[in-house]
This record gives sequence, structure tokens and C-alpha cells, in this order.
Amino acid sequence: MIAVLLLLLIYLAFISLGLPDALLGSAWPSMYGALGAPLHYAGILAMIIAGGTVVSSIFSERLIRRLGTGLITALSVFMTAAALFGFSLSHTFIGLCFCAIPLGLGAGSVDAALNNYVALHYKARHMSWLHCFWGIGASTGPLIMAAYLTGGRPWNAAYRTVGVIQFCLVLLLFISLPLWGKHRLEATAAQKQKRSLSYRELFKIPGVKQILVTFFCYCSIEQITGLWGSSYLVRVKNAAPDSAARWIALYYGGITAGRFIAGFLTMKLNNRQMVRLGQGLIAGGIITLLLPGNSTITLLLGFFIIGLGCAPIYPSLLHETPENFGSEYSQMIMGIQMATAYIGITVMPPLFGWIASHTNFVIFPGFIGVILVLKIIMSETVNKKVDTAKG
Repeated sequence: MIAVLLLLLIYLAFISLGLPDALLGSAWPSMYGALGAPLHYAGILAMIIAGGTVVSSIFSERLIRRLGTGLITALSVFMTAAALFGFSLSHTFIGLCFCAIPLGLGAGSVDAALNNYVALHYKARHMSWLHCFWGIGASTGPLIMAAYLTGGRPWNAAYRTVGVIQFCLVLLLFISLPLWGKHRLEATAAQKQKRSLSYRELFKIPGVKQILVTFFCYCSIEQITGLWGSSYLVRVKNAAPDSAARWIALYYGGITAGRFIAGFLTMKLNNRQMVRLGQGLIAGGIITLLLPGNSTITLLLGFFIIGLGCAPIYPSLLHETPENFGSEYSQMIMGIQMATAYIGITVMPPLFGWIASHTNFVIFPGFIGVILVLKIIMSETVNKKVDTAKG
């Protein structure tokens, strides 16, 4: 019963984790004029948030080992709630920059903590559904913002509302802290570890370097597709900008729906098979985009298939972490996996944008295709190295 209650709480926490993620993008067209900031300054805020997430992910293992998963989750969500309230009260760009720091720091810790906890204590289907719930939160945030803006209310009010939702979860998390201690699986893998490994020792574990490249590549594919897919449709396939925006929404719909379906597929397929299935679907989606002509159905299908392919990969890779590297080291490796993923999210989309702007957006399918090939090579290398180490 306690395990079920904790799982429900983790699901709520992941909805909460997703809520702020798309708020900035949906609010920025209304924000930058009121703040007197240039349009491109949104990228600065995004990089500060991502930087905080990378830092907290790297140090998450030490904090969790000292304070426990439950308390770290509660404190991290408190940080994000306070940051959102700070956004709602800020009237200058500098103020937003300061608030972006705790927003990123809180997100990284709770992400690493809960992913590892679920990987250790629950079946693979729950990891897929967990990230499906994140998608629900990420989709709900812009809807809240749109409701306020459509009603003529300022963007600050939407941030305040999401902050209130987060503080309600904080209260629930603190009330539930005794549950984490009573859970029969608590005080297992992460707490058995006698000491933290140095990064030099960590990278000597077979497959660790390759799994970091794998996470970097996957998140690069996901973010490049989401950020630049519309530009590819407009510049190469001659789609209208409003149509392109709607079509990319289908890509995100593919991810969310795919993760829901993947939860059931994990009852028949193991994590490695789920990753391979996802990689095959992404390849199929890329090939669909490369078909000649500008057929709407073909383009919609291509992006939807890429989204379906993305769906099982990230949750399956995360859930496989204790199996690949041992439960005693899974939290530390989970943290650097999350950090590497966010580095990919931060670095690769602007890099592709710079390359495409100096060449042509026609390279879009080929670019993500090359990253996919590298990801497949690294993922299979991890499997071989882990299998060899286990004998």
C-alpha cells in the first residue's frame, strides 16, 4: 500500500516537473516587450535554467545519499515553486535571471532522484508512464498561460498560479515524508554504497562513457526536432508558419501517446528491445520526411513516427541504469546521465541552428539521422561492454 501511495505521489511530482518547462516559451512573446528585453534573451534564460539543472544533476547523488530521496524531492519542488513565484513578481530581465537559477537547480535534483528511485523500485512500465505524466504537465503549462493571456490578464498571473500548484505539492511532499522511510524498499541500493566514486573511477566502469554519449545523442535528437522541425517545414517544405506549428504539436503528441503505449509494451519487451524499437521508428520517420514531394499526410506521419520512436528510448535507458551498472552506483550514474542529457539539450539545438542558417535547412533529416546512427552505435556498445563485464 505504501509503495502504491509513493508511486502516485511520484506521478504527481512529474506532472509538477513538467508544468514550468514550456511556460517560458509560451509566455515570452508577451513577456519580452513588457520587460524591455530583446526577443533573443529567452535563450539566455533557457541556458541559465539548463545550467542549473546540469549542476544539480551532477551533485544529486551526494545530496540524496545524505538527505534521502523524499526530502530532496520536497526541497527541490520547494525551490521550483519559490522560483515560479519569483518570476511572477519580477518586472526586470535581471530579476528573471536570478529566479531562473533555483528553477534549474530544483528541476535537476528532483529529476535525478525520482528517476533513480523508480528505476530501483518499480517495473519498466511505470518509468514510461512517469514520463508520459511529465508530458501532461508540459502540455498543461502553456494551456494555463494561454487561458490567462486570452482573458486579458498578465503573464505574471499564470506563473503565480503554477507556483501555487507547486506549493500545494510541496505541502503534500513534506506531509508524506514518513512514507519514504517506511517503504520496505527504502535503504537499499543507493544507501548500500560505502562511498562516492570519483569521476575517474566512475568512467572506468564498462559502458559508462558510451551511455553518456547515448543520452547526449537522444536528447539532441528530441530537442532539435522539437525546436527546428517547424523551420524545416516552412523553409524546405513550403508550409505556412501556423500550419507548421500545429504539425510539430503532433510530434509531441507522438511522444506522449507513445510513452503511454510503451508502458504496456514493456510487459512483453525488455528495455533493450524497447530502445531498439524506438530507434527503428525514428529511422522510419526520418526516411518518411525524405520522401519526395510536400504531401501533408507524409510530413505529418514523418514527425508523428519520430515522436513515437522517441517515446520509449529515454525511459527505457533510465530504467536500465541499475541493471547495467549496479544498483549501488545507479544514483551517481543517473545524475551524470541527466547532466549529459541537459548538455545535449543546451548545446545541440543552437549548434544545428547556426549550421543550418549558414547552409540550408534541407540538412535537417540528415543531421538528426547522423546523430541517430551514433546513438545506435553507442547504445549497442554499452550492451556489449555490460554483457562482457557480467561474464
